[in-house]
Amino acid sequence: MSTAAVSTPRVVRTIAELRKEIGNYRAAAPQGGKVGLVPTMGFLHEGHASLIRRSAEENGLTVLSVFVNPLQFGPNEDFDRYPRDEKRDLAVASEAGANLVFMPDVKEMYPRPSQTSILIGGITDRLCGASRPGHFDGVGVVVSKLFNLVQPDRAYFGLKDAQQVAVVTRMAEDLNVPVEIVPCPIVRDADGLALSSRNVYLTPEEREQALVLSRTLRLVPEWIREGLTASELTDRMKRRIREMPLADIDYVEALTYPDLLPPEEGAPLASSPASLLVAVAVRFGRTRLIDNILLPATKG
Repeated sequence: MSTAAVSTPRVVRTIAELRKEIGNYRAAAPQGGKVGLVPTMGFLHEGHASLIRRSAEENGLTVLSVFVNPLQFGPNEDFDRYPRDEKRDLAVASEAGANLVFMPDVKEMYPRPSQTSILIGGITDRLCGASRPGHFDGVGVVVSKLFNLVQPDRAYFGLKDAQQVAVVTRMAEDLNVPVEIVPCPIVRDADGLALSSRNVYLTPEEREQALVLSRTLRLVPEWIREGLTASELTDRMKRRIREMPLADIDYVEALTYPDLLPPEEGAPLASSPASLLVAVAVRFGRTRLIDNILLPATKG
């Protein structure tokens, strides 16, 4: 187990420094010493801290990356106003147990405009992949770069963005990247709102109405037990969410997981042999929030 929680992590800002520090660790570490990677866009909260702690428990070296990746933002999205707070990030990283924090700027990561794309088909056709064209292409590029730079044994991703976990897992599998993708549970505030760096944008009224997301998702297992089909379930969820006047629904979907395919049409979800992801994306004012519940496959 790492002892990094009692020390300040080393901050590196260049690829050369990052490679040197990881090389030094691997040269000095006992045989079998593992490297964990926690990729983030910063403005860290308890959700990110839970990933760092998990990595620190399971690896000898935990590398945290903090980089707001422009490639995964669309032309009308919030890249410029995305919250950034380096002092806060380093405090969270230190307390949670990161050993090394990689904080590059855009020029360091993309010294020239990237002409390489990583297209992950199928599982990016729905959910955020459908409503944010090009988003997962940008995710694929930056995660691939980080995998190549760090060469981690394990990489940690939060299940709040379950589609991203599925995409990264499939990419690593298809490209034979020798990394274990470790999905980690959603972390919520006491009121049930899923933690997100974008929650800071919400007005008090928007935040109060946004609680409809977690409250609706908590009812999903009960509704499935009633025998609802996918369309019946999502229709009921939409009606409940629309009771909040500020809610602007992007999507509400029920899909198999991790392949993100529609369940059998007309069949009760309770009889589905696959794991199910019930996911929502809803705007409150200018803030787009995502949330989900992941249900295990029905045991035969």
